[in-house]
Amino acid sequence: MATNTIKQVLTDLSPLIKVYEDGTVERLMGAPFFPPSPEDPATGVASKDIIISLEVQARLFLPKNTESSQKLPILVYYHGGGFCIGSALSFLEQRYMNILAVEAKALIVSVEYRLAPEHPLPVAYEDSWTALQWVASHVVANTSIEKDPWLTKHGDFGRIYIGGDSAGGNIAHNIAIQAGVEPLPGDVKILGSFLSHPFFWGSKPIGSESKEDFDGQHLSCRIWSCVYPSAPGGIDNPMINPFAENAPSLSGMACSRLLVCLAEKDVLTPRGVVYAETVKKSGWNGEVQMVVVEGEDHCFHFFDPHTEKAKDLIKSLAYFIS
Repeated sequence: MATNTIKQVLTDLSPLIKVYEDGTVERLMGAPFFPPSPEDPATGVASKDIIISLEVQARLFLPKNTESSQKLPILVYYHGGGFCIGSALSFLEQRYMNILAVEAKALIVSVEYRLAPEHPLPVAYEDSWTALQWVASHVVANTSIEKDPWLTKHGDFGRIYIGGDSAGGNIAHNIAIQAGVEPLPGDVKILGSFLSHPFFWGSKPIGSESKEDFDGQHLSCRIWSCVYPSAPGGIDNPMINPFAENAPSLSGMACSRLLVCLAEKDVLTPRGVVYAETVKKSGWNGEVQMVVVEGEDHCFHFFDPHTEKAKDLIKSLAYFIS
């Protein structure tokens, strides 16, 4: 006689994922896969998928009417999703990157890094660094990589930007720190970095954060424990808490321009404000800009890019890049 076996939940990170005792992972959020297109009907942007390594893919975006000799700024973009959901190959990312590419007149490399918990951190950081190294390697004459024609023909390697939303903003921060101690191929430099609603947290409140959110049970804390269970220092690991005692100085970020975008109602915003202010005071020799959008919540522009406030924020990102 057949019996119905109910799988036992090991970790419940609703509304993101559930991890079961048998090791399976159920993703509760996330848009479906969406194929690249030689010409997006709404924006005219061309896109294609490329293989960077055995583990890392990316989707490239090239604005329409790019002249044969025209050089464009390059954005290496890292998607959000708490390191455990989301994809550069999804419908939502495709829509967002098409809009940003045409607004910024930029060549975008949207990185498909591996997700936790199947691939715990620091895998996503390693994949993200691999992607940036691959982009930079296009300036090296004798390199083992297969160079992409869009990058070689249209990429301006003097205008390389990195950026991301939420967890992707966290990744962009950590990549900028890493680039400060480990040179990129061809001594390529990062011109600017944008952190949109960056995912930072810690064990103690700072700025205007509420003490009630720091009992160790907040979703941000539980996500970090799941995606990086072996993190030295736990939730005060410098990769999630850039203000931790052992965190590298923010003055070491390897870029000369920084844009921090935040939303008034986002629980991550107070720490984002302190981040921007701390960078300014750190002795970092660069230009810091901060935008706080009133009345909006976490990554509002990503989920609905057609509202007026979303359009304004995307234009701010585009202006920063172009």
